[in-house]
Amino acid sequence: MLRELILKNRSFRRFDQQHAVPRETLEALVDLARLSASGGNRQPLKYILSNTEALNREIFPNLAWAGYLTEWPGPEEGERPSAYIIMLCDTAINKHPGCDHGIAAQSIMLGAAEKGLGGCMIGSFDAAGLQRALNLEPQYEIALVLALGKPRETVVLDTVAADGSIKYWRDERHVHHVPKRPLKDLIIR
Repeated sequence: MLRELILKNRSFRRFDQQHAVPRETLEALVDLARLSASGGNRQPLKYILSNTEALNREIFPNLAWAGYLTEWPGPEEGERPSAYIIMLCDTAINKHPGCDHGIAAQSIMLGAAEKGLGGCMIGSFDAAGLQRALNLEPQYEIALVLALGKPRETVVLDTVAADGSIKYWRDERHVHHVPKRPLKDLIIR
């Protein structure tokens, strides 16, 4: 069951923008993060939830979408996320989130997959632009942006090719391919 959920949880970058994600769903996903482990139980993460067109429009231009797809500027209008969860580190609690944001993000994304949603963890963004767009107090540092919505693309896993390239790519039908290293190459002892 968990394996199927992990396989369903891909990095989706194109969505059905008309499919709304209710605030209650976003709150339920953040609750999964709240219940997850936290280094030293410090719990420095805070969240901004966005599921309105107006705020989503402010967030979107501050995000970078797919480093390996150099000629793709990101999802077009109609394929953009219908919701975002902005993960913040409250530096008044702890100066660095450690690995808490990764743990929390995976909990959120697995919860989203369970609800038939998809998303993308975005760590590449214009921090200053996003700080301004969200009107954040200085004590909050943006750790990750989680883009969420109803997936509008197919993502498949491939085995890394003989050339060793791990770069994801899209084929002529716009299927997104993600090379994964074989298990035998990961376990050294």
